[in-house]
Amino acid sequence: MFLVIILSALGGFFIFKIMAGNTFGKLFRLTSFGESHGPAIGGIIDGCPAGIEVSMEFVQGELNRRKPGQSEFTTPRNEGDEVEFLSGIFEGKTTGTSIGFMIKNKDSRSKDYGNLKDVFRPSHADYTYEQKYGVRDHRGGGRSSARETATRVVAGAIAKLFLIQYNIHFLAFVSQIGTVSIDKEIEELSYEAVEKSAVRCPDPETSEKMENLVSVLKEVGDSTGGIICCMINNCPAGLGEPVFDKLHADLGKAMLSINAVKGFEYGYGFESAGMKGSDLNDEFISKENGIGTATNFSGGIQGGISNGESIYFNVAFKAVASIAAKQKTVDRKGNEVDLEIKGRHDPCVVPRAVPIVEAMAALVIADHLLQQEAYKG
Repeated sequence: MFLVIILSALGGFFIFKIMAGNTFGKLFRLTSFGESHGPAIGGIIDGCPAGIEVSMEFVQGELNRRKPGQSEFTTPRNEGDEVEFLSGIFEGKTTGTSIGFMIKNKDSRSKDYGNLKDVFRPSHADYTYEQKYGVRDHRGGGRSSARETATRVVAGAIAKLFLIQYNIHFLAFVSQIGTVSIDKEIEELSYEAVEKSAVRCPDPETSEKMENLVSVLKEVGDSTGGIICCMINNCPAGLGEPVFDKLHADLGKAMLSINAVKGFEYGYGFESAGMKGSDLNDEFISKENGIGTATNFSGGIQGGISNGESIYFNVAFKAVASIAAKQKTVDRKGNEVDLEIKGRHDPCVVPRAVPIVEAMAALVIADHLLQQEAYKG
């Protein structure tokens, strides 16, 4: 949301441009704050039930999966990403009040961005931010930086700890980088291999090809994108609303809010457009624990509501826009400029985005689960 407030004072008019839209969720909510090169980033989690045991080791472990400098394929920015909780947790458990937290920025190098103050980087938010607000933070993109996603991982970790009591689990992995993709069925993959891979691909042979591709691109100062597949297991039937707040619609909004995401599909997605109804329909059958479906082309969601089967979806990421290769652009006055971007950037952001995708999925499921519990009342 973007608000413009006009006040009249002493016969004049003052226009204030306010950045809204910093809160995600209805009942289980995250409000984030901070910029890439500010003193800290952080957030406030509202709506988390009381009595949830919080493992600091687990939360920090989730952050470690996202933080920079974890392999040769990521930005060398050296951030420990140590989270500091300020409120809402007492003696290792949530109190039901707002959970405030902060992550200090310790390795920002603002001088690397000095040449970008008056220049618009191709495919970045520089131009659009300036057009919207009349001002922008050129140091690493400010609020538009993917640095902000660390706050989502913290909130997602808390959501996961809440959902553990419902036996709901999340698993995301890289299925494609550039033109290299896994050609095996999901059932053939070893999920234990995800964190063993430098690019978080569960198939060793494909992982090696992906690593070679990223290495070449890093050497020549270029970048590439990819696809992350995410699965949600043991999600109960009944989550989601049938019209505007469909479960897959909220999952789509969550994923599309992540930096560099260009596409979202659940179930068979775009592939289903070329299938016949007789091949695509999921027939209902009796199972040991009740009614289920023989197939799962729907991706665990029908009519905008979860049906009890595993939920799965794909998230497409574009190539990182910050590349070392020389590019052409313009400055504020419209003058043509040859641009060489300095600083430390990922040749492929997809591997580090895996825990972010899981975190956003956890926030959506936690929010809808609380809505359903309130509905059942």
